[in-house]
Amino acid sequence: MVAGVRFLLMGGQACILYGGSEFSRDTDIALLPEQGNLNNLDMALLELKAENIAVPQLSLEYLLKGHAVHFRCKHPEAMNMRVDIMSVLHNASSFETLWERRTTMELNDGLIVDVISFPDLVAIKKTQRDKDWSHIRRLIEAHYLENHGKSTPEDVRFWLLEARTPEILRQLAFENPELIKELQKQRKLLRLLPNCSEDELFAALSEEEKIAREADRVYWRPLLKELEEIRQGK
Repeated sequence: MVAGVRFLLMGGQACILYGGSEFSRDTDIALLPEQGNLNNLDMALLELKAENIAVPQLSLEYLLKGHAVHFRCKHPEAMNMRVDIMSVLHNASSFETLWERRTTMELNDGLIVDVISFPDLVAIKKTQRDKDWSHIRRLIEAHYLENHGKSTPEDVRFWLLEARTPEILRQLAFENPELIKELQKQRKLLRLLPNCSEDELFAALSEEEKIAREADRVYWRPLLKELEEIRQGK
């Protein structure tokens, strides 16, 4: 926690910490949606000289509906840094569950920060945005390369269910034929492994992505409609 605010770092900054990105201009946080915690956040934003830059305003009502609230910092040490705040996330569990699964990291300057767990980060990255799918692929590649020689059964299951790199999926399929059979109901494209062509595997990965993008569009549709009504003062 920073300044008494209970939150989880997510988004691009979390991708950097997990090795799936090199740069991010924004700071995205998942916030515990309680009024006392929101009051502490208000104080922290005041110190950062942060200005609300879009609708809606920061309130529990909008956070609990799933809206994101956007700020731009004017403090000299954080000039123009954007802070995006959410409490309810698509493809994610409640904040309390996310908190229980969090990863706590120490940064180079000694700051301790609570980061959304690696599997939860991958789940919430399944959006409409091209860059998020690139992040997912790089995140899992980095995790696989770092842990393949010392992997746990949980790691292997996660990679088989979430990896988006054909070479990794093929290798895991050859190494874990029984597990492939077990997980086929959870991920349809595993039925193709290990003997499918590269074109077939790419097509299956593309279809997965297409379905997830459409689910994200459907999720955001009523929220975007409400934002437009707020802008129009309805």
